[in-house]
Amino acid sequence: MISKHHWSPGSDVSVQSVERSRCGGWIVSGVLTPSGICPDCGLYSRRRHGWRRRRLQDYPAHGDEVTVDLAVCRWRCLTPACPRRTFSEQIASIARPFARRTSRVGEIIRHLAHAAGGRPAERLLHLLGLGVSDDTVLRELKKCAQRTAEPPTVIGIDDWSWRKSQTYGTIIVDLERRVVIDILEDRDVVTCTNWLKRHPDLEVISRDRCGLYAQAARQGAPQAKQVADRFHIVQNLRQAFEEQMNLHGRVTGRALLSDADNITAAGSLLKSRLAHRTSREKIFTTIYALRNQGLTCNEIGRQTGFPRRSIAKWLQFDTPPDRRRAALKPTSPWYFEEYLSQRWKEGIRTGSALFVLIRERGYEGSLTHLQRLLAGWRRAEKQTKGPAVEHQRHCQLVSTPGFG
Repeated sequence: MISKHHWSPGSDVSVQSVERSRCGGWIVSGVLTPSGICPDCGLYSRRRHGWRRRRLQDYPAHGDEVTVDLAVCRWRCLTPACPRRTFSEQIASIARPFARRTSRVGEIIRHLAHAAGGRPAERLLHLLGLGVSDDTVLRELKKCAQRTAEPPTVIGIDDWSWRKSQTYGTIIVDLERRVVIDILEDRDVVTCTNWLKRHPDLEVISRDRCGLYAQAARQGAPQAKQVADRFHIVQNLRQAFEEQMNLHGRVTGRALLSDADNITAAGSLLKSRLAHRTSREKIFTTIYALRNQGLTCNEIGRQTGFPRRSIAKWLQFDTPPDRRRAALKPTSPWYFEEYLSQRWKEGIRTGSALFVLIRERGYEGSLTHLQRLLAGWRRAEKQTKGPAVEHQRHCQLVSTPGFG
């Protein structure tokens, strides 16, 4: 037999009655202790100022919902020197302020949310007799994450897109607790540095090979150790394989292809780009021809297969629009192209020497990125000087006595 003690949601609650509701659930009526403790002066008071009813969702019984109808009193403080005149009873052990369910029910919701997620947890809770929506499940997860007060020591930092290929921000994750700590609105060095300075307890920072986050970590958290996580290590390995197997853009291409083959590959790449531009011009001409026939953008899209927005955008121009290039940043060696070309003409041709010079001017990229730029310049020089060198050698052989 279930007694009133078993229906109580907490030790401070005295159950008065248990009865059936019209909807088929259970209603447990209860009251708290007959006195209150002032939170300011800490003295007891038995003089009641008023009371109110608070309804809380509790554990189900026999597959039916249980609602705790709790009478919460408001007391008068009898201490003349106390600045507080009235105060309400504290039920922190039963439920948080303004909560609609008991703390033990919230704990069950959080456990199921962590294990199953929003929609699956909602279905499981309905089977258990707890009518909770998936939005409530996600709110409980967010409240649990916000109560994490311990400062992080091991974090992962990386960029993420607010809008792909256009606007990027920075996401910071606590790798020990596997929760997102903060999201920065951009991926600027100053913004990231200021955030790291506000967290002096950092010990390990996991990041990619981007020089931007490396500089921010050096300036904002010099005591932290910088490491690369498994994802970026595998990604860098894949990129290294692609660079080795690709015919273009390889610094160490001489190990697989001759100089003549590298020049031929560069010419083929240029031809493919010109062919792509020619095809864009044909498409542009076709769209304008259909437009002159009186067709709408939707009808042109159905015939050509292109999106209506793209067609409407192309019709605003007289010539095919060029692809927008991203703005150069200090992480790219092309940002210092003018300075590098001057040093190149002065005879400074080694990548390590040029890397030191542009690092002093704010370069944030890697030496490998710079070597790709210099490799293209070297191939262009060989392509222009190759015929002249062969002609000079032929003239020397002809002018040599006894030749022929």
